Amino acid sequence: MRDLYITNTLSRKKELFVPLHPGFVGLYVCGPTVYGDAHLGHARPGITYDVLVRLLRHLGYKVRYVRNITDVGHLEHDADEGEDKIAKKARLEQVEPMEVAQEYTLRYHEAMRLLNVAPPSIEPRASGHIIEQIELVKKILDAGYAYVSNGSVYFDVKKYNEKHRYGVLSGRNLEDVVSGTRELDSQGDKREPYDFALWKKASPEHIMRWPSPWSEGFPGWHLECSAMSGKYLGKEFDIHGGGMDLMFPHHECELAQNTASRGEGGVRYWMHNNMITINGKKMGKSYGNFITLQEMFDGTHPILTQAYSPMTVRFFILQAHYRSTLDFSNEALQAAEKGLKRIMQAARDLKETGTRTPGEADGKVSDEVEGIIGKVYDALCDDLNTPVALAHIFDAVRLINSAKDGKTGISAADHEALTRLFDDIVSGVLGLEDEEGSGGKAAETLSGLMDMVLEQRKIAKDARDWATSDKIRDRLKALGITIKDTKEGTEWSF
Repeated sequence: MRDLYITNTLSRKKELFVPLHPGFVGLYVCGPTVYGDAHLGHARPGITYDVLVRLLRHLGYKVRYVRNITDVGHLEHDADEGEDKIAKKARLEQVEPMEVAQEYTLRYHEAMRLLNVAPPSIEPRASGHIIEQIELVKKILDAGYAYVSNGSVYFDVKKYNEKHRYGVLSGRNLEDVVSGTRELDSQGDKREPYDFALWKKASPEHIMRWPSPWSEGFPGWHLECSAMSGKYLGKEFDIHGGGMDLMFPHHECELAQNTASRGEGGVRYWMHNNMITINGKKMGKSYGNFITLQEMFDGTHPILTQAYSPMTVRFFILQAHYRSTLDFSNEALQAAEKGLKRIMQAARDLKETGTRTPGEADGKVSDEVEGIIGKVYDALCDDLNTPVALAHIFDAVRLINSAKDGKTGISAADHEALTRLFDDIVSGVLGLEDEEGSGGKAAETLSGLMDMVLEQRKIAKDARDWATSDKIRDRLKALGITIKDTKEGTEWSF
């Protein structure tokens, strides 16, 4: 089994990955809050940890991948104040909160499916684990790190910090936390502004509420991940992942809750993916640059110059290291589209070519091909360095293109090794699929549908119905399909 190195946020350095149990990996990733459509920001953690799981399984590990659904406790203003976002949407739309949660959970699942993000082993919901969260609050109270105030329960950060360090994950000290929270939080029932809610007493108008020993209310946002990771992965597990924006306060509070209730942090490796920016700005509705994944796929957002397929979005995300900021632009997406096409075309060409280098022994993989494959594995095992891995995959593409052009040949051994590279790594680990390949039932169906559409366009053109002809062309373009009229007929491509 190859050595895998992961940058551990807790230690601030790259570490050799050694699982708690030989051959088994427990992974917990913070999933979406389901009160809106899946957006471009959701794609990055979805794809990042999907690649991590695929790589671990390819290396021979059995993985239990837990990704939660936040459907309660995520409030409007901060982690402790304001109206629950799901309940607010339910009130405005006059439906049950669970209808809102279910609708957007299904949309999120569909977006992930299109991006070829495999479902997790377990996908628990916060609302389905209220009992576990109440029991966790009791443990923290019994340990002396929480207090009850007017029916709510708060984590006593100052008391915790006397024995443990609050801020060890994010690199903050308590003074930094005080300066960052004093003006944002109203003191309310808290002893200190930096204390965070473990259980909130529900106001009379609050829809989502459950009985507890302290009040009828609901759990705090940070509590759910500690409760559900402990339930499904145990007191200590291997990897906890999530976006960089969750490091503080969410993961910091999780770490404190774990330590207070279990006596230890409970996570061996913390991983954080960085954010996607648009023209250097953080993506957000207030900036007018908030793009849903469906808008990406349809090309309907004003900032987009065209539609981008799910695999183009996936390839675009893999072109940057998961810990680096990734800046969106149409130019970057278009370059990703071209790069993806080159790789997929090479994969198709490889299947069709059977040429051999004259005189070369078929039983031995050449040093060049072996070197390329080794470098791809080295990059992936070096903290999931997907951009470097892709650069070496393009070295393989150049070999295949050279053979296709008749400049060189490919031995049987090299052909088999390169085929494994595309099957096991490009498709298997990186999760890149051929959206316009000549093989497969889906491709055959699409080809047949395109024949029908282009026939209707030809009928319109023959009738000099230019409006219908142009409408068909424009609708196809919005779907990412380009058509070109030639002397021989009409050609189409993604």
